[in-house]
Amino acid sequence: MAKEIPDLVAEERAGTGKGAARAARRAGMVPGVVYGGDTDPLSIQIPFNVLLKKLKAGKFKSTLWNLKVEGQEDVRVICRDVQRDVVKDLPTHLDLMRLRRTSKINLFIPVEFLNEDTCPGVKKGGMLAVVRPEVELVVTAGDIPEKLTVDLANSVIGDVITISSIELPKGARPTIDRDFVIANIAAPGGIAAGDEDEDAGDEAADAAEE
Repeated sequence: MAKEIPDLVAEERAGTGKGAARAARRAGMVPGVVYGGDTDPLSIQIPFNVLLKKLKAGKFKSTLWNLKVEGQEDVRVICRDVQRDVVKDLPTHLDLMRLRRTSKINLFIPVEFLNEDTCPGVKKGGMLAVVRPEVELVVTAGDIPEKLTVDLANSVIGDVITISSIELPKGARPTIDRDFVIANIAAPGGIAAGDEDEDAGDEAADAAEE
């Protein structure tokens, strides 16, 4: 299933240049420009509080947005730059780039863990330790996965889940060029993963001696 693309609502901004940008800021807006896609640049503005909230939520520049501007067709964009006030560190301008469906972009994709409740390692007291709840992938703009899935149905204490053990969507690849850890099934109380097998072996030996 393709990932749902969040909306970014903006207004078309009348005028260009520093004077128009200052007027937008005085009105509580952050001026910006949309470029690329073999179309003329479009001057826009976004309410300051709306943009600041999205920036504080994180990953604004690595999120694919569905830009909605009244009177214009919706278009997929990614943020290429957010200019900030050098003193207050607040947004003063943003640059958005239009994307084609075939464009390659870097996005963070969430990881979903299935069958944690029935996971053998968890049922024996282990704990799912998530190292990366999201993975940055190079994906095609027209085919963005909603999530990556990890099935814990057969995972035992000591198992380490790496990116190579996850089936990635067609055409997607990690931005990190190594087999990095996504999660592991940690032993309870710092007990080594092999202790469980050793205990079982000790019990068998004791039974044989009896």
